[in-house]
Amino acid sequence: MISLFDISLRLNGFPVKKAKAELDEIVNLSEEEYVLFLQNKKKEIVDFHLKNNPFYKNLVRNKTVEKWEYLPILNKQNLQKPLEERLSKGYSRKDVYVNKTSGSSGTPFVFAKDKYSHALTWASNIMRFGWFGIDFNHSYQARFYGIPMDFIGYQKERLKDFLTHRFRFPVFDLSDEVLEKFLKKFKTKKFDYINGYTSSIVLFAKYLERKNIVLNEVCPTLKACFVTSEMLFESDKKLLEKQFGIPIINEYGASELDLIAFENPNGEWQINAETLFVEILDENNKILPYGEEGRIVITSLFNKAHPFIRYEIGDIGILDEKSTPQKPILKKLIGRTNDIAILPSGKKSPGLTFYYVTKSIIEDDGNVKEFIIKQTKLDSFEIEYVSDFELNKTQIQKIEKAISLYLEPNLNFSFNRKTVLGRSKSGKLKQFKSYL
Repeated sequence: MISLFDISLRLNGFPVKKAKAELDEIVNLSEEEYVLFLQNKKKEIVDFHLKNNPFYKNLVRNKTVEKWEYLPILNKQNLQKPLEERLSKGYSRKDVYVNKTSGSSGTPFVFAKDKYSHALTWASNIMRFGWFGIDFNHSYQARFYGIPMDFIGYQKERLKDFLTHRFRFPVFDLSDEVLEKFLKKFKTKKFDYINGYTSSIVLFAKYLERKNIVLNEVCPTLKACFVTSEMLFESDKKLLEKQFGIPIINEYGASELDLIAFENPNGEWQINAETLFVEILDENNKILPYGEEGRIVITSLFNKAHPFIRYEIGDIGILDEKSTPQKPILKKLIGRTNDIAILPSGKKSPGLTFYYVTKSIIEDDGNVKEFIIKQTKLDSFEIEYVSDFELNKTQIQKIEKAISLYLEPNLNFSFNRKTVLGRSKSGKLKQFKSYL
């Protein structure tokens, strides 16, 4: 029987049935067959984009590339130009999946996936969540995410929530009064699993700890909790396990790619080797062996609408020594952390709240290249940004309006244009930093 979730994907033009069939074939390859599959897919995607994507061809600079490691590293700055200039021939905005990155690295951009590639993303999600008994067509999700505040955007997300069988807990305000309302929902609804931003879910667990409540005792239908988008520290994981009473599964993903790594039932952070190819590089772009720390560089093996070939995501990591080409294991991920903003009203908001503020800043013209937001006082924030032009009064008013909507009114913001922004030792920008 076809269920609502599958129907919604098909109505949006995503051939999920075909994608599931191909994913099953890839998963069931022998080790030898997989090595050949990977070799062929890497060659196929590079050849396609060299032939059909002027943006990528220009990046390679028309050189004859004899070896994989000679291909250029694609970074986020390369991608900060109008999407139309980056789409492959035969693709337009109308027939691809288009979205914006969160900007959590401080370097936001608009991206595209062809519909089959995006269907494979969903097939991959369905398979991995299925490892823990979660069925997107029937399992009820407690979703700790943001939501657009404009009327149309808000209604769209609520419709998506209905179609994908989930109840959303907006994370812009995580004060105790709001968390108490969250708790009441868990007492009255039969949730199967929790999914959302790590910092928001951890704040909820800390609230439960103060109240001396274990969540699955008030919501016994809960099976698992999946955390994403931010670093999950071991101490936080133990807190979640204690206060929720269910398995805590760590995922690592990027909207422009796929799920990159997903904790499997054996507790291993298993890399998605079905739709992605992950490399670890040193500062000279040399490929590092398993066990050594370096920059994470990822290739999307199926996305023909837009090249993500040897794409530097902005994170540092280590692949486990026991990894194989077919089953790479992420041993360590370094640097995906977000602070909490505490506001004059007492409201607490995770750093990723600023994802929704950045939607007002990001224009697909490449003007704002990078930015970081610093909280200097309870009511004062500083935005440092790199751009071709100074933000004008209209743009600043638009940003301030969005901030009032998503956070609260009467906050003070200063805007400082820079030629370069300070980076951490890992080379990554931290989008939000609290100095309180």
